[in-house]
Amino acid sequence: MDELKRILLVEDDVNDVELTLESLKEYNLANEVVVARDGEEALDYLYRRNQFANVPQGQPVVILLDIKMPRMNGLEVLRIIKNDDNLRLIPVVMVTSSQEEPDLQEAYELGVNAYVVKPVGVQQFMQAIKELGLFWAVFNVPPPGCLKN
Repeated sequence: MDELKRILLVEDDVNDVELTLESLKEYNLANEVVVARDGEEALDYLYRRNQFANVPQGQPVVILLDIKMPRMNGLEVLRIIKNDDNLRLIPVVMVTSSQEEPDLQEAYELGVNAYVVKPVGVQQFMQAIKELGLFWAVFNVPPPGCLKN
C-alpha cells in the first residue's frame, strides 16, 4: 500500500492542532489531515453531515481524539464510533492531557486502540505525534474502507 492516507484530528486547542499538523507534515505521513474542533464536528465528518456533506468517500486510517472538548467530549465520540458497525473498525487514539484514571479506564472499556498523554514540552509533543503518525499511517494496515477512493 503506497497510497498516502487520511487522518482525522479531533482537537479544540489551536496550538495543539498547529503542532500536530506541523509534526505530521514534517514526515509527509498523510495526504490529508482533517481537523474537527470538537466531538460534534468529528461525527459530522464521519457521517458526512453539515459542512462535511461533500467530502470524499472512505474513512480515515486513524482518528486522533482529544478527551476534554466543548459540546461533546472525546469519550462520548468514542462511544458512538465503537457502537456503530460502519465506524467501529477505525482505529482511535486518544491524544489527551488527561492522566485521570477514570478517563483511561473508560477509554479502554469503550474500545480505544491507544491512549497517549500529551507531553508537556513542545519538542516532546511533536516527537510523540511523529511517532504516532508513523505507526498508524505507515506501518499499521488499516481496515478495509479507510482509504480514499
